[in-house]
Amino acid sequence: MKKILMLLSFLLPWPLRRSFLEKQFGYQIHPSCRIGLSWINPTRLIMEEGSRIDHLTLCKGLDLLHLKAHSMIGRGNWITGFPLGPSRHFADETDRKPQLIVGEHSAITHRHFIDCTNSVTIGKFSTFAGIQSQIMTHSLNIERNRQTSLPVRIGDYCFIGTNCVLLGGSVLPDFCVVGAKSLVNKAFTESYQLYGGVPARPIERLSPDHKYFQRTEGFVV
Repeated sequence: MKKILMLLSFLLPWPLRRSFLEKQFGYQIHPSCRIGLSWINPTRLIMEEGSRIDHLTLCKGLDLLHLKAHSMIGRGNWITGFPLGPSRHFADETDRKPQLIVGEHSAITHRHFIDCTNSVTIGKFSTFAGIQSQIMTHSLNIERNRQTSLPVRIGDYCFIGTNCVLLGGSVLPDFCVVGAKSLVNKAFTESYQLYGGVPARPIERLSPDHKYFQRTEGFVV
């Protein structure tokens, strides 16, 4: 029934569609927000002031999708998770949270794949840039012969270049850059660093004076 109601909502102009989504699914969508022609179907949706989701993005299997003020998800993104509930998969991970939280003025650009089997958190004023990057929070544990998952956290004022891969357990501290085509597979701790390579490693110290790290609004001209 939920899928049928979601399909019917596409026939409505946006102001009526927003009201329909709030009343039927309990979603919290600020009047200034907008969702394009995208299938957005988490259990809970919170869109704060000025946030938006562009066309042709899919979001399913998440317990929570939370876009904080003035954040955005661009076109053609694929955002999935493994829902909570009775299952042999991840049964021992009692604290697992299939969710995506995007901080204030942060952006996920276009044509990325984000696996939210476990929590993915992006801080404020960060950019998941370019195209075809992946976040993978779950994998097969060869030693234990079972599916396992770990959260991924991206800090404030970060920039992730095109075609990168972030694996479960990855942490990027505030004020850092990840070069294109890099593989992040560990928790880093040092801010104001350029990380890059396969696997990623610290490459260069970055100046705190860089204008990107001093923005008061997310949009970059």
